[in-house]
Amino acid sequence: MKLSIVVPAYNERETVETILERVRRAELPAGLTLEIVVVDDGSSDGTTEILRSLAERWEFRLFVHPENRGKGAALATGLDAVTGEIVLIQDADLEYDPRDYPKLLQPILEGQADVVYGSRFQGGPQRVMFFWHRMGNLVVTTLSNMLTDLNLSDMETGYKAFRREALEGIRIRSGRFGVEPELTAKLAHRNLRFYEVPISYHGRGYEEGKKIGWRDGLAAIWHILRYNLFR
Repeated sequence: MKLSIVVPAYNERETVETILERVRRAELPAGLTLEIVVVDDGSSDGTTEILRSLAERWEFRLFVHPENRGKGAALATGLDAVTGEIVLIQDADLEYDPRDYPKLLQPILEGQADVVYGSRFQGGPQRVMFFWHRMGNLVVTTLSNMLTDLNLSDMETGYKAFRREALEGIRIRSGRFGVEPELTAKLAHRNLRFYEVPISYHGRGYEEGKKIGWRDGLAAIWHILRYNLFR
């Protein structure tokens, strides 16, 4: 069985080599082979050149957008390219730890889940960061839960794993971070089996490259309404 890991990257020159090294060396459950698909989303800080150099030495597939289109667009490109039976999303920063892969994959491998979300709020170690980000996450997760009838604790998590069949036919339309509520809505309305597992989270500040802001929180509300009420 093959695990396909999709890595969307935009202006992550300080972290992209480190995270890809961690992905390559991650401990996987027995019987899994690894496919890595990296999508550079029009980076302007040298990330593209780093990835092209790494692709000559390391085994991964690289796609490059000529201009920045957003995380959703990068994921759409990556998900269209995967060939594995299981798909996992890995951001190109260092906030999410590939050592959590076994926990994310276990419910799928045991035949219990079609979709697994890695929750930052179920007891795993995490860097203490922004209070209002946590409140914003709670608001959008609650609204999403009300319309999907799920009881997720962290809808906006960047760690999501899927059986590839669960994603078949889903066309991602959101360009930026609206992809998280969009995917959640479209998967929930397919009556799939969702699981959550606790993960570690090493959040970063804006001076360290964090990109999501309050405007994305407002946009998330619109995307939740759009993809649940106007399907």
